[in-house]
Amino acid sequence: MKKMSFVLILSAVLILMVSASTVLSAKPVLKVGTSADFPPFEFQDEKTGAYLGFDIDLIKAIGAEAGMEVKIVNTAWDGLIPGLLTGNYDCIMSAMTITDERLGSVAFSDPYFSASQVIVTRSDDSSIKTVEDLVGKEISVQIGTTGDIEASEIEGATIKRFNLAPDAIQEVRNKGVAACVIDFSVAEEISKQYTDIKFGEPFTEEYYGIAINKNNVELLNKINEALASVKASGKYDMIFEDWFSIN
Repeated sequence: MKKMSFVLILSAVLILMVSASTVLSAKPVLKVGTSADFPPFEFQDEKTGAYLGFDIDLIKAIGAEAGMEVKIVNTAWDGLIPGLLTGNYDCIMSAMTITDERLGSVAFSDPYFSASQVIVTRSDDSSIKTVEDLVGKEISVQIGTTGDIEASEIEGATIKRFNLAPDAIQEVRNKGVAACVIDFSVAEEISKQYTDIKFGEPFTEEYYGIAINKNNVELLNKINEALASVKASGKYDMIFEDWFSIN
């Protein structure tokens, strides 16, 4: 009886030791909000459902550098900032431009990508080359993006807003609008699939950042330190080459 009690106690102690070891070794989780419909920055593999893209690889590298396990939370674009403010995730990594308006609601990491807006038109349309040519025209955009902001400032323009970037470009192909205003890298990626659209030279300059709750200064500092380390190590350049190589 005593021997059985000893075995049971020893088993319980071992279980507690294993459980404690598991808890101590587990990495803290970094929940990352993203709108996975913006290739090549973030999108889902059609076959596996896995999240892919430049932003996805970069935030995973940042998480690894910070000793955190990254968990992606796919969210509609216009719900990203509200979701961050209500605590659905810890940060936003979604090709989000740092703007004064957004800085009123959230904090941003140091910039991690230089971006710009372009005008996408049908290949057979030679009438639109500059922003001035869009005056009075119908224009498609992804809702709440910098493209939406830029297009909304064009005199007399009628704006058609879509939740997904590919849908905004598809509206050009469907002849529902004269043009789409969207990020250069996205236009470049999607235009590889279609020969009936084209885009011109960038007409803005902007920077992407990782959005974080203003109250979470500790996480902001940790992400900035990890981002700097990823850049210094050459890992950033490797990820950039993977997604934006011209080869």
